[in-house]
Amino acid sequence: MNWDELRAECLKCRRCGLCETRTNVVFGDGVQTASVMFVGEGPGENEDLTGLPFVGRGGQLLTDMLKIIDLDRSKNYYIANIVKCRPPQNRDPSRLEEEACIDWLRQQIELVSPKLIVCLGRIAATVLIDPDFKITKDHGKFFSKDGITYTAIYHPAALLRDPRRRPETFEDLKAIQAEIRRLCPETYAE
Repeated sequence: MNWDELRAECLKCRRCGLCETRTNVVFGDGVQTASVMFVGEGPGENEDLTGLPFVGRGGQLLTDMLKIIDLDRSKNYYIANIVKCRPPQNRDPSRLEEEACIDWLRQQIELVSPKLIVCLGRIAATVLIDPDFKITKDHGKFFSKDGITYTAIYHPAALLRDPRRRPETFEDLKAIQAEIRRLCPETYAE
């Protein structure tokens, strides 16, 4: 399946109850051939309204954070979520919803073919890295699975709620930048 086919199929998805309450499917955004991919848990209200991932307050913080390490959505990374529709009241997606949606993300990962995937928050990390992943203990560590390097940082929304986590997230970002330079230096090519 190519990008256009995948997007068209995903936009029609009715695999779980989230389709009943969504305004828009939030498919993904960015450079479809990027070596770096970011994955969050699911869309919030602003994302549901626009159909784009990470465009609310948390998304703006993420954009600002990634500028620090020379990452720009329009130039050198792709971003998506575990679930493509907003869970009501921004609750965590259920296991059933994650399972109904994960194939969309797997196909996106296959098409992007990233060398590095950065999980944004606990939920994405437990789905993609390890079900027992503890964000407070394991953030910033690197893991290798199926030829892809994974890491996780605190979700930007968590940083808005608890700014005391920002210094350690800055350290994680600098480690991610070093890993990008090692794994995929083409990310920073002009």
